Amino acid sequence: MSTSYIRNFCIIAHIDHGKSTLADRLLEETKTLSKKDMKDQVLDSMDLERERGITIKSHPIQMHYRHNDSQNYVFNLIDTPGHVDFSYEVSRSLAACEGALLLVDAAQGVEAQTVSNTFLATENNLTIIPVINKVDLTFARIEEVKGQMIELLGCDEEEIILVSAKTGIGIQEVFDAIINRIPPPKNLSDGPLRAMVFDSMYDNYKGAIPYVRVFEGVLKPRTTARFFAHNRHYDITEVGHFVLKRVPTKELRAGDVGYLLASIRDVSHILPGDTITTKEQPAADALPGFKEVKPMVFSGLYPSDTDDYDQLRMALEKLKLNDASLQYEPETSQALGFGFRCGFLGLLHMEIIQERLEREFDLALVTTPPNVRYKVQLKNGNIIEVDTPAKMPATGSIQTILEPHVSAEIITPKEFIGSIMTLCQNKRGIYKNTNYLTAEKAQLYYDLPLAEIIFDFYDKLKSTSKGYASLDYQLIDFVAGDLKKLDILINNEIVDALSIITHSDDAYHLGVTLCSKLKELIPRQMFDVPIQASLGSKIISRCTVKAIKKNVTAKCYGGDITRKRKLWEKQKEGKKRMKSIGKVEIPQEALLAVLQIDSD
Repeated sequence: MSTSYIRNFCIIAHIDHGKSTLADRLLEETKTLSKKDMKDQVLDSMDLERERGITIKSHPIQMHYRHNDSQNYVFNLIDTPGHVDFSYEVSRSLAACEGALLLVDAAQGVEAQTVSNTFLATENNLTIIPVINKVDLTFARIEEVKGQMIELLGCDEEEIILVSAKTGIGIQEVFDAIINRIPPPKNLSDGPLRAMVFDSMYDNYKGAIPYVRVFEGVLKPRTTARFFAHNRHYDITEVGHFVLKRVPTKELRAGDVGYLLASIRDVSHILPGDTITTKEQPAADALPGFKEVKPMVFSGLYPSDTDDYDQLRMALEKLKLNDASLQYEPETSQALGFGFRCGFLGLLHMEIIQERLEREFDLALVTTPPNVRYKVQLKNGNIIEVDTPAKMPATGSIQTILEPHVSAEIITPKEFIGSIMTLCQNKRGIYKNTNYLTAEKAQLYYDLPLAEIIFDFYDKLKSTSKGYASLDYQLIDFVAGDLKKLDILINNEIVDALSIITHSDDAYHLGVTLCSKLKELIPRQMFDVPIQASLGSKIISRCTVKAIKKNVTAKCYGGDITRKRKLWEKQKEGKKRMKSIGKVEIPQEALLAVLQIDSD
């Protein structure tokens, strides 16, 4: 088919604005799926995606559409994740398209992720088609949302399409706009192959499968693929398109979206944004925009039962096959035993991985509080990266600690601006500016330390704004901060799982609060258990879990007081000896005390 009849596009939207429902209607109208196979959120294949109402994994699909009963068109819909954690994957999916449907909820209006995705689409020079969804709702604010979209895109009111993805209103206008407004891909099939990898999946029988968009040349079986990122070669055995299932074809030409099979056994060899060419007719340079995805949030995962360590290792290996962005390495904790230090793209990514481990592999997990990666400049001039407080060097050797900062964009109704600004100031935010999208809706920009927003910032933002505010952020740089490592000592031993890196202004408050909370959570022993918080060698807080006492003088009826004193002294010596050899069992609730500090 000529490239002039191909349209490559995606749907971008904030969470819960109806992206998956609109995709369902497009599939239904093009008869890509039969009525029998049709179900809600058909592109969301995971149970977690359906339960949470979010897209976690990208799902490209090809549709054939007959326009005005005269001309056949091929639509390649590249579905994209909607959450900020997966913004790089979204940017690569956008780079594989020529156009995007920008979907906005008629009741909620423009939100943070809407703005962020619009900027991503603009950077990739995509044609944006504005669509307002859920216009059939009784409380839809259509005129107000139109004004917000005109302000955001600078478009004319006539360009905005009104739809109800649930009932099918306006779907025909969407098809017309895709054909008339989105440009077809360029016909560059004659040159050397350049295809961009925008996602991948793992098949137990066929190995890792790259999802590709061909920009130049032709991708055929019985040729040898070369990846630019790591210069590895693989023999291509099959190429094809996606129509929910993989459909083999003879070749993929410039403008096509599809997959290739090449017996690739390691999914980490397939990096989003990488360029594929052929060994037989290699391209001179890669397509622009590739970068390696690095984890932003780190947490320790430990099995509740130490006998499940091997089962956890195998579970992580299997998950890694389907999620190349997951990183893990073995680590040992004095309090928790053997486990893994895992790196995630963000808090949602961390939640998804933990839930999948517990559901799919029937594991009971103990998790340490999440933390970010710091850069530590030593006095000898070296710079090291630290992703857990346990690896922090001795205080005397540290020159500066640099922490990651993000540029945060918050969209909120104007009546909540004051309380949200107070929240950001309490989280060490640096105010940048305020922009009013409409008379009722404002856009706040702050620079915030990433460590301050990974715990409870999002929850507090939602509660402060009664659920109306939305947040989007992106990493900007590492900034020097007055940071300290706060250690918790239980029975005079440092518990590495409770150590945290915090700003010096918050250290005393955190130390006192943690000690008092741990005093409630740690069970009483046969001896006194001191709980201390320290900054380096300086103890800043202490409390004691009192011993369970046995009344050793109960058998003494009268008589000289020296008899009782002798028994008390004997008991005292026994307690001292017990304290020197005794071990304190720390429950999981105590290890999670760090997370609960601000919730009281």
